[in-house]
Amino acid sequence: MATKVIPWYKRKHGSQVKTDYAYQHSKTVVKQHTERKSSSKSVSQVQAQATEAMAEPAYTIPVFRQRTAEETEEYQRVSTNVGKGLAVIQEELSRMRITTKARVDSLNIQREVKDMMAKRPEFLDDIPKMPDFLVALRPHTVWEKTPVKLFCTVQGNPRPIVKWYKGGVPVDPLNAPGKYKIENKYGVHSLIISRCVVSDTAEYSAVATNQHGTATSKATVTVKRASGAGESCHLGLVPHLTDIHPSKLEVTLLDRFKVSFGVEGGSISLVCSMVVIPNLPNVPPITQWYRDDKLLKAGKLAEMSVGGGAARLTLPHLAKDDEGLYTLRIFTKDGTAEHSAYLFVSDAAPSVAGAPGAPMSVKAYDINSDYVLVAWKPPNTVNEAAITGYFVDRCEAGSDTWVQCNDAPVKVCKYPVHGLKVGRSYHFRVRAVNSAGISRPSRKSDKVTALDEAESQRLQGTDEGVPSAPGQVVATRNTKSSVFVQWDAPKSPKSLMGYYIDGRVVGAKEWFPCNHKPFKHTRFVVHGLIPGETYAFRVQAVNVFGLSEESQESSPIAVEPALGKGVEYATPSAPFGITMLSCDGASITLAWKSPKHCGGSKVNAYYVDKRNADSLVWKEVNQEAITERICTVENLTEGTFYEFKVQAGNMAGVGVPSDPSAPMKCEAWTMDEPGPAYDLSFSEVRSHSLVVLWKAPVYTGASAVTGYFVEMAKKGSSEFVTLNEEAVSHRYLQATGLEEGATYVFKVRAVNASGVGKASQLSEPVCAKALPGTKEIVASVDEETGDIFLSLEACEICETSKFIWSKNYKPIGDCPRVSVSTKGRTSRLTFTNPDKDDLGRYSVVVTDTDGVSGSHTLTEDALNTMLELSYAIRHPVVPLKHGLNYEILEKGHVRFWLQAVKLSPSVSYRFIVNDKEVTSGEGHKISHDVATGVIQMTVDHFTRANEGTYTVQIHDGKAKTQSSLVLVGDVFKAALKEAEFQRKEHIRKQGAHFSEYLYFTVTEDCTVMLACKVANVKKETTFHWYKEDEEIVPETPPNVMSGACALPIPLFSRKDQGIYKAVLGDDRGKDTSVFDISGQVFDDIINAIAQIAGASASDLVLQCTPEGIRLQCYMNYYTEEMKTVWKHKESKIASSEKMRIGGTAEMAWMQICDPSDKEKGHYSIEISDGVKTHTRTFDLSGQAYTDAYEEYLRLKAAAFAEKNRGRVVGGLPDVVTIMEQKSLSLTCTVWGEPTPEVTWFKNEQEVASTEHTKVTFDGGKFASLVINQVTPDDSGKYSINVRNKYGGEFVEITVSVYRHGEKIPEPKLGQPKMPAATPAATPAATPVPRSPAPPSKTPTPTPSKSQTPAPSVKSPGSTPASTPVPKSPTPVPKSPTPTPKSPTPTPSRGVKSPTPPRFMKSPTPPRK
Repeated sequence: MATKVIPWYKRKHGSQVKTDYAYQHSKTVVKQHTERKSSSKSVSQVQAQATEAMAEPAYTIPVFRQRTAEETEEYQRVSTNVGKGLAVIQEELSRMRITTKARVDSLNIQREVKDMMAKRPEFLDDIPKMPDFLVALRPHTVWEKTPVKLFCTVQGNPRPIVKWYKGGVPVDPLNAPGKYKIENKYGVHSLIISRCVVSDTAEYSAVATNQHGTATSKATVTVKRASGAGESCHLGLVPHLTDIHPSKLEVTLLDRFKVSFGVEGGSISLVCSMVVIPNLPNVPPITQWYRDDKLLKAGKLAEMSVGGGAARLTLPHLAKDDEGLYTLRIFTKDGTAEHSAYLFVSDAAPSVAGAPGAPMSVKAYDINSDYVLVAWKPPNTVNEAAITGYFVDRCEAGSDTWVQCNDAPVKVCKYPVHGLKVGRSYHFRVRAVNSAGISRPSRKSDKVTALDEAESQRLQGTDEGVPSAPGQVVATRNTKSSVFVQWDAPKSPKSLMGYYIDGRVVGAKEWFPCNHKPFKHTRFVVHGLIPGETYAFRVQAVNVFGLSEESQESSPIAVEPALGKGVEYATPSAPFGITMLSCDGASITLAWKSPKHCGGSKVNAYYVDKRNADSLVWKEVNQEAITERICTVENLTEGTFYEFKVQAGNMAGVGVPSDPSAPMKCEAWTMDEPGPAYDLSFSEVRSHSLVVLWKAPVYTGASAVTGYFVEMAKKGSSEFVTLNEEAVSHRYLQATGLEEGATYVFKVRAVNASGVGKASQLSEPVCAKALPGTKEIVASVDEETGDIFLSLEACEICETSKFIWSKNYKPIGDCPRVSVSTKGRTSRLTFTNPDKDDLGRYSVVVTDTDGVSGSHTLTEDALNTMLELSYAIRHPVVPLKHGLNYEILEKGHVRFWLQAVKLSPSVSYRFIVNDKEVTSGEGHKISHDVATGVIQMTVDHFTRANEGTYTVQIHDGKAKTQSSLVLVGDVFKAALKEAEFQRKEHIRKQGAHFSEYLYFTVTEDCTVMLACKVANVKKETTFHWYKEDEEIVPETPPNVMSGACALPIPLFSRKDQGIYKAVLGDDRGKDTSVFDISGQVFDDIINAIAQIAGASASDLVLQCTPEGIRLQCYMNYYTEEMKTVWKHKESKIASSEKMRIGGTAEMAWMQICDPSDKEKGHYSIEISDGVKTHTRTFDLSGQAYTDAYEEYLRLKAAAFAEKNRGRVVGGLPDVVTIMEQKSLSLTCTVWGEPTPEVTWFKNEQEVASTEHTKVTFDGGKFASLVINQVTPDDSGKYSINVRNKYGGEFVEITVSVYRHGEKIPEPKLGQPKMPAATPAATPAATPVPRSPAPPSKTPTPTPSKSQTPAPSVKSPGSTPASTPVPKSPTPVPKSPTPTPKSPTPTPSRGVKSPTPPRFMKSPTPPRK
C-alpha cells in the first residue's frame, strides 16, 4: 500500500522523537527524505490508479448478502472501529520503532564520547605552563612612511606578560607619542609602528614571562625606499613619498561649531578643529559639507577649506536660502566622523519700514525655448502687513541689468516668463509687495538656458489655494536656550512646501520669526531663547499660493536648563560607576556606566584620565574618542594605586568629568575564578518580569567561563536572592515573579571550573513596570506573499531610533536567513527560508528610547502552524466561510449552499449529486452571488430520491476547492420530515392561521393571560376558546382583526389546570392551537406569578387577634400553590395547631396561636419564583412582642365578653301597626351567660307589669310584653334592654295604633307597607317581621385608637328613665383581615352596649 508523503512542517509531531536525536541523525533523516522523494513518483501513480478504480461502477450486492438498515449501520460502525484500531496499532508500532532506534543510537554516541573523554587528563588545565608562542612573529618588508603591525599569540599558565624590544631596547610608546601602539586583545599581542622611517629597520622581539619561565619570538622589519626597487634604505637620498588614501587617517574632532545666527547680506564661517594622525600636509582628510542632508559644492556662495587642523565652510553672501542644518562629515580610518548644527539667517533691514522680507528658493521649471516657469517660496510675515503679490525680474547671464517681467504683482508663488530668446542664458529674482512697499530682491536663481528640453524639471502640484492650518502645537524643554516644537500636519496640505514657526514672549503682543526658510518637517528646535523667559509658539504652512492661517498657540513653556546647574548645559552629564574588570600588572581594564543625562543628543565619545593615588596631576589616557564603555589603561606600574575619571561627549561637546574612582591597585590578577561580568542592562521590562543582560568578564581565570549566576534584591535591601539554581551558559536571564511597581537591583557572578567569581557591580535600579502602550512581538504570515515574519510596533520612537534584532540575545546583523525592514514605528524580521534552524528566542531593542523592547520565542509547533499557513497562501485554495450545508425553506424547498470568503466574477463551479452533475433546470435552481460569496442550489420538491452525497467543486483563478455533504440515513430522514412539515405549513398559512401559537403571560396584577397571534384573517373569521372541550365565552369577544387574542385567567390556581384550545376558522379552513396547563407549564406559570407577587410583597405586618398573634404579608396576588416558606430563627415552620399558615388572594399570613416566650424571635417569609427568592422579615422580640402579647390578651378577653354578653336573638319586629282594642304581644328570645336582666321601655320610660301591660321573662330565655286592648295612647317607641355583666343590647320597636275605619298609617323607618295585625288565637296582635338592621346598628364596631370609649349602658334595675340610647362609635375602614366567626349567632340588628377595646395599632400598608 502506498504511503502519502507529508512535508515535515505538516506532520503532527509527537513527544516520542527527541530533539537531540533529530540533530544527531540529520544524515539519516536526509537519506530518508531522499528515498521518499524517489518514491514520490510511484506514489502518485498508485494514487492515480486508485482514483480510476474509484470511478468504476459500484459493485452490485447479491440478494443473499444484502443486510437490513440496522445490520448495515452496525457493520459500518464495527468496520470503522476496527479500521481505526488497526491504524492506531500501526502508528504506535512505528512510533516505538523510531523511539527505540533513537535511544539506542543516543546511548552509543554517549558511550563513545565518554570513552574519548576518559583518555584526556582531567587536570590538563591545572598544570602550570611556561610561556609558549602559538603564533610567532614574522618578518616584514615595508615602504617608508607606511605603517607596519607585528603580532603574536602566546599561551601559558598563569597568563604571561609580554614586553616588546627593538634591538634589545624596550619599546616605550610614551617616549615617541603617536609612533608606537601596543595592544593586547583576546590573547593576541601586537606592536603597531604608525610611520616607518629608515631608522625603524631593526630586529624586534616579544618576550613573554610568567613565574615558570620566559619565551622569546623575534622578527626583522626592513624599510625600503621607493627608488631602491627592493634595496634597503639604510643610505642614500630621502625616498619618494608614496600615496596614502585619506580614508586611512585617524581624525578626532575637537572644537565644533555651534548653533549660529546670521543676517541677510552678511557672511559667516563654520569651523571645526581636529587632530589628524598622521598629519600629512599634502594628504588632508576628505571632508563633505551638507545643508539639510544635501551635499554642498564649493563655489562663490560656499567656500570650503581643510588643513591646518581645521575644516572651514565660509558663506560670504548670506541669504535666507542658506538657513538650515549644516553637517560636516569627515572620512576616517574607523569610518566617518560627523557634527551638525543649525544656522539661522534672519531678514536684513527692509528698504522701507514695514516692507516684507525677501522671497527665497527661486528656481526655474518647465524650461522651453521661449518661456520658463519660475517658482519661489514666500517669506514669513509676522508683524508686517500681508503680502499682496510678487514681481519677477530677469537678467541675461553676464549682465547686471534686471528687467521686470510682470506689470502687476502676481499673487501666487509661480509665474511663467515669456519672451525669452533661444539659446540665451538668464537669471531670475523675485521681490515681494505689501501695502508698505517692496521687499529686497531674493538671491538670484541658477543660470537657465532657454532651450526646448522635453525632459526639463516640471513643477509638481496642481491643488488650488493655500493649505489648511497646522494642527496642535506642542512645545517641550530642550536646553536652557532652546525649545523643541512639534505639531500635526495640516489636513489639506495642497503641495506643501514647508512651515514657518513664530514665537513670542508670554505677555508680549509682537511675534518674532523662529525660522526664515520653510522647514519641511513637523518638528523644529528653536534656538537663541532667553533662559528663564516663558514663550508660546504657532506654526503656518506654506505652498505656492501663500501662507495658511496660523495654528493655535502652544501652551506656554519656560526655557530652563536641561540638566540643571553647570555651564555645559547641552553636554552629557558625568559617567559614573567606574569599576575594574581585569589587571595583568601592567594594565587595568576599566568599565563605567552611561551618563544619566545625554544633554539632548546621543553620547558618542568617552575620554579617560588617570593619576597616581598620591598625586594631584591628571594625565590623559586617550586622545581619540572611545565609543564603548570599556577601556584598557596600559603602561601602568605594578603595585601602584591609580585613580581614574571619565568624561562623555556628544554633538554639543565634552561634558563634566566623573568623580574620581576608588583607588585601584595595579596588581596582576592570579585567582583561578573569573572576574566580574559588566555592563548589566535590561530588556523587556514588564509589570512582573524583565530580562537581564550582561557582558562576559574580561578576566576569565584559570579556565573558561562555564556559566553565570544572577542575584536580585529590592532597592535598598541587602538580602540578595539567586534567581537560577543552576548556572546559565548564556549571558541573559529572565527574572519573573516581580512585584508590579517595585524597584530592583541585580548583580551577576561568573562561574568556571574553579568556582564562582567576583560579583559584578550593582546594576542601575529598575522599576518593574511596562511603558505605556507597550506591545509585544507578533509572529504572523504575510497574507499576500506567504512570508513568515516577526514584527514589533514601538510605543515610542524618535528620528535616530533603530531596531536592533537579536536571536538568543546575539545581534543578527547581516544574515542570509532573515531580512529586516522598518516602516514608521513598525519593524519586521522576515525569514527567508524558515526551518528548524530558525527556532529560538528573538528579541528587538529600539535605540534612543526609554527601553522599548520585546521578545518572542519561536517554537517548533508555532513554526509548523505558520508554515502550513504560508503553504496555503502560496498554493491558494478558495477559502470557505462555511462548507456545504443545507436548510429547509418554506414550501418545503431545500437549499444547498456554501459561502466562500471571496469570489471573483470569473468563478466557475458545478454541483455533483451521487456522482452525477446537476444543472439548473426543472426542479433545481443553481446560482451564486459574488458580493457575499454564496453558491447555492435549491431543490423544489425534496423526496426520498434525493438521498445521497452532494459535492460542489469551485475554480476561481488559480485557486480551487470542493466541499461535500453526505445526506443519508437519519440525517436525511430528519431533513425529509422537516421539508414535508414546511410544505404542510405553507398550505396551512394559505388561510387564517396562528402566526404564534398559544403562550402565557402574567400581568402586573397577576392575571394569567393565554395569548396567541393570528394572521391572514378577515371579518368572517371566527375564534373560539375551549377548556377540556367545553367552550369558554370571555366577557370581551376576541377581535381577530387586531392580530392577537388573549384569554384572561384571574386568580389563577390549581383549579385552572387543564387543556386549553383556541380554534380559528373561516371558509378557507381552520387552524387549532392547544395549550396544556399542567406539569411543568403549570409550575412555570406559578413561578411567573410568584416573581411579580414577590416583587410587590410588603414588609411583614403584625396583627393581633383573639386567637393569637398574626404576621401578614400583602402582595398583588397570593395562592397556596406558590412556593412560600415561613421561617422562625432560620428554621422552617410547618402548619400546625400552634402555627397556622394560610392566606387570602391579597396576602399570606402566619398566626401564632396562644403565643408564649418560645415564639419570640426573627420571622421571615420567603417567596421563590424558581430563580430568585423574595424575603420579608419581622423581629418579634423585645417591646414588639410585649405590646403584641398585651393586645392579644385584651382581644381575647373582649372576644370572650362579646361571646357571653346579653343580646336579643330574634323575634321582635321593627314596626307594629295595630287596630285599637286588639291585643299586642311583643315576644323575643334572649341569650347571655350569665342569664341577662330584661327591661322594657316605652318612650324611654320603663314599663311596669300591670293588667293592661303585662311583662314576662320565662326560663331566662323568652321575654314578652303583652298589651291588652290597645288604645291610641299605647302608640309610641318601645324598647327592650337585655344586659348582663359582660354587656347587653338595646332593641327598639315602633307601635302605631289606629281606630276602626281609619286608613292604616304608612310604615316608618323606610319599611314596606305591612298589613294590620290581625288577632290570632290569642288576643295578641301579629307583629310586622323585622327588617335587616341599618348600618348604624352593626354589632360591635371596631373603634380607632384615637376614639374615646363610650360609657357602658347601665342595667334596667338602676335608673331606667335615664338610660340613654348608646351611639355607635365611628367605624374604622374595613380591614382585609377576616374576623373569626363567633360560635354563637350574631343578631341581624340592634345596638349593643359597646365596650371599646384597647389594642395596638396595626395599620394596613398600602398596596404596591
